[in-house]
Amino acid sequence: MRISAFTFIKNGQILGYPFLQSIQSVLNIVDEFVINVGESEDDTLSVIESIASPKIRIIKSKWNDSMKDRGYVYGQQKMIAQFNCTGDWAFYIEGDEIYHENDLVKIKASMQKHQHDSNVEALVFDFYHFYGNGKTYLNSPGWYRSEARIIKNSVRSYAPDGLFWLVLGSNKKGRYPKAKHTGVYCYHYGWVRSEAQMNLKSKKVQKYWGKNYSKIDYSQIDSKIFKEFHGNHPKIIVSWLPEGNEIFKADLRFKINLKHKKYRIMLKIENFFGVDFSKKHYKLV
Repeated sequence: MRISAFTFIKNGQILGYPFLQSIQSVLNIVDEFVINVGESEDDTLSVIESIASPKIRIIKSKWNDSMKDRGYVYGQQKMIAQFNCTGDWAFYIEGDEIYHENDLVKIKASMQKHQHDSNVEALVFDFYHFYGNGKTYLNSPGWYRSEARIIKNSVRSYAPDGLFWLVLGSNKKGRYPKAKHTGVYCYHYGWVRSEAQMNLKSKKVQKYWGKNYSKIDYSQIDSKIFKEFHGNHPKIIVSWLPEGNEIFKADLRFKINLKHKKYRIMLKIENFFGVDFSKKHYKLV
């Protein structure tokens, strides 16, 4: 069995991505790591070139800044990297996602277990969406709680955006991949970077969704979706995390809107009936 990991990154340094930690977190279990590096305004490319591993394979690209339709440029860049993967499995890792060293054996075992099962096309992870610091994560049906991050390289798949895959069936219509769960968490740190970095990111990427930039204030959020993290972070990310060991303080004066009220109601129903209303871009088999 051969495993390819892949990602795409642009302006990783100035936008506060822990992309080096992300790459290094899975390097031990993959046979190659394909990295599509977009033309950047910082030293992202040279930093990646400094990784001392023969598994790293770099592709240089230039983003289509005229593509402003629902983040499709992210799908383009994702597929440039995936189409260069040579493994049996393609493991997609975003630049702010980290995998725990204690879970690597389990991740690889899941790929080995389902390698020859034609009914399994992808593998799914649960997600910790950390917010503001390493002590707080989000629990809301408005945030995806699980996602497919590994797909068989023999499957005819494509990405409408950076988040998920569609599989082309015999009728050439897109459908979500058939998947099994790995039983492992992905640690997502995108909302832990500084507010300044998050606002710079928003300024630079909102155009790809046809949207205008609006200032991000971490305190302006419904604290009812906060949960306290009691586990251990991957060792490779600990020094990157901001100091502090308390749950993030949201603005108590923050006024929730109709969408927040809807999610509060959905969360209560979830807790009472043991269901999950969050969006899923896969079908468990």
